[in-house]
Amino acid sequence: MRRIFQFATLLLWLGLPMVANVYRQAWDQLPARLATHFNAAGQANGWMPRQEAVNFGVGFVAFLLVIFTVLLLYSGHKRVDSFSWALFAFCGLVLGLIVEVNRGIVNYNLFGTALDVGPLLILVPIAAVLLVVIYIAARREPPLPSSGSLAADLLAEETHSGGVWSMVIVVALIGPAIGVALAPSGVRFPLIIAGLLGVGACAMTLSGFQYRFLRHGVEIRTLGFRLRAIPRQSIVSYAVEPWAFVRGYGIRGIGNTRAYVWCNKVVHIKTSNGDIFLGHNDPERVVHDLDMVMGAGTQAGN
Repeated sequence: MRRIFQFATLLLWLGLPMVANVYRQAWDQLPARLATHFNAAGQANGWMPRQEAVNFGVGFVAFLLVIFTVLLLYSGHKRVDSFSWALFAFCGLVLGLIVEVNRGIVNYNLFGTALDVGPLLILVPIAAVLLVVIYIAARREPPLPSSGSLAADLLAEETHSGGVWSMVIVVALIGPAIGVALAPSGVRFPLIIAGLLGVGACAMTLSGFQYRFLRHGVEIRTLGFRLRAIPRQSIVSYAVEPWAFVRGYGIRGIGNTRAYVWCNKVVHIKTSNGDIFLGHNDPERVVHDLDMVMGAGTQAGN
């Protein structure tokens, strides 16, 4: 499976000669200065010399391919799972759209055909959100052992929501809402998509992160979806720490480090698999609940 994935990654590089060929076929007919930058309505608002435009178009695709190749090979270097293929599909989508944008640039400069940037503005954000969801689902730990009854396993439950941040998102949604009412029809749909993504973010912020402290560990959820499970036996230590504004809010972190936070206080849990930060306005409650989890393990051992 890994070799197939590596071969598929290599095939993405066919996008480079495809873009070069778009310009090669029309080279003698292209004007000395090309319209190369367009607004959301597909109207030209930036121009470049022909050779410079071609160099930029081909060079940008080469740059993307280098980034995509590194990400894909890193994603599949241990195992190729559903996220690896989802990332491949995302890279292929972006690359395909960029090829079509370059084809649209050539057609605009040759025939005055309007450039449709809608697919780029609509499909990429939707695909990015789906990619994040698949990543969380594919790379999360398996569920904790269960006796079959949540009431029997549950020791405590905490909710950490971001009420202030939900208001910030609501205010930010005013812009897309006004844009939908005033913008040309060709621009409205991308603004609607942006608004829907904002509504989803607002719902997640209001719902917050739910921490379930169970006999066998801790589960972190949002909107009923399990984000992560921390087995009790993997917990090494935990302590209250401040959380700096510059570190950001929401779901943060890469690799084996992850934070779930909407405030400036966290409980830092060190595990055998990495570091986890649980935000809470009263972090001592989280510490108390973790004490119960670890105590449950001690009682089971006795």
